[in-house]
Amino acid sequence: MRHRVAALIQREGRLLVVRQRSRGPHGRHDGPAYLTPPGGGIEQGETPAQAVTREVREEVGLTVLSAQHVADIAEPGGTTTVFATAVAAGDPTLGVDPELDCTCPRMVGLEWVPAPELGAWREPDARSLLRIAAEGAGDAPAGR
Repeated sequence: MRHRVAALIQREGRLLVVRQRSRGPHGRHDGPAYLTPPGGGIEQGETPAQAVTREVREEVGLTVLSAQHVADIAEPGGTTTVFATAVAAGDPTLGVDPELDCTCPRMVGLEWVPAPELGAWREPDARSLLRIAAEGAGDAPAGR
């Protein structure tokens, strides 16, 4: 069972999401794009709060000031722990995934989308908030 974390970073009613590419038929990250909050797997010896701090730094270049547990969302193969995350001032910048085992980019952009209410992350269908289909994703430039 895999345990992941996700960071809810909000500004002015908008949620920061990473535009990612799924794996295509040849195993490269050239499949359909989707939007997801910054996050990833918990490394050995990390707490979920430590993992969300690291993932935010790696994926969007921001410093976490505080992380408040919001929900644990069951997914096929594991659980995602969601945190409402306050970050230091600054603009997010697209990072890299050091755990990625191929040279193709998986993370291809950052976007601000309307933020769901925090309570939505505790609803039975909250899993749908973790991976949102991205329209026109193939043409999006990397960066903010």
